[in-house]
Amino acid sequence: MDATRRQEYWRRNLRLMSVLLVVWALVSFGAGIVFVEPLNTVSFMGVPLGFWFAQQGSILTFLALIAIYVWRMDKLDAEFGITEYEEEVHGS
Repeated sequence: MDATRRQEYWRRNLRLMSVLLVVWALVSFGAGIVFVEPLNTVSFMGVPLGFWFAQQGSILTFLALIAIYVWRMDKLDAEFGITEYEEEVHGS
């Protein structure tokens, strides 16, 4: 892969990470701290929604974002012809 393609790959990787980190920050900080009072007026499974986001929602969102990152990076790797086993296959 030439330098231009490496730079494009890294740029797209950073953009993906940035978007996912912003989503995570909005959910964990926003829903769990900033908007907790308005969210607590809504009940989710018998628990105030703001409390639920602070205790469980941000963790579940983080796990979902990890899965999304893995899925999108697999697609990006395939687009750029990168495989995990490239060194194993070609190095031996």
